[in-house]
Amino acid sequence: MRRPLTLALGLLTASSGLLAVSPAAHAESYSAPLVTAIGDLAGASEVRTGYSRDLFNHWIDADGDGCSTRNEVLVSEADDPVSVGSSCSLSGGRWYSYYDGVSQTSASALDIDHMVPLAEAWDSGARTWSSATRQAYANDLGDSRALVAVTSSVNRSKSDQDIAEWLPARDRCRYLREYVAVKLRWRLSVDSAERSAMSSLASGCTNSTITVTRAR
Repeated sequence: MRRPLTLALGLLTASSGLLAVSPAAHAESYSAPLVTAIGDLAGASEVRTGYSRDLFNHWIDADGDGCSTRNEVLVSEADDPVSVGSSCSLSGGRWYSYYDGVSQTSASALDIDHMVPLAEAWDSGARTWSSATRQAYANDLGDSRALVAVTSSVNRSKSDQDIAEWLPARDRCRYLREYVAVKLRWRLSVDSAERSAMSSLASGCTNSTITVTRAR
């Protein structure tokens, strides 16, 4: 489990520049089998106009403990314990990158992937969000599926592609479940190509239940 953060539901106080909303206001949960969940995703065409990665302020230190979101994920996902030094310097640790099935022993060999890329989130509804909500999305430690430590080269091959355009070499059913979960959590839409790709992939996966707590 990740260490408790004030970002746990993607919400912080107004003084930090994020949403000043009681967590209870966004405690709605969703649960359905994978195939049903795919069908429940809102459909819409993608719009990239106006996108800039800078519109998603990421790798912040939400809880003021000296560790950025990136390092929080690395500490949380390490299979072998990580030592946290001054200024959140990390030593030790081993991480399993499920996209390519490779274990890494150097944090510098890893990227933290946004399961639904920032550009894809923009295309799918985040363009209408406030900067505070986009920051909360980009640093979402409230759901372990939102951010994942993977081999850097694999993450860069994915870039900003959606699930219709890119899939990992391994564990594609897990990837599908996590991608769908993040779309549901943040009420992001899918276009027809995404839904078709999801449905096709789901036909070869166990129809397991997807459960999320809505972030907005």
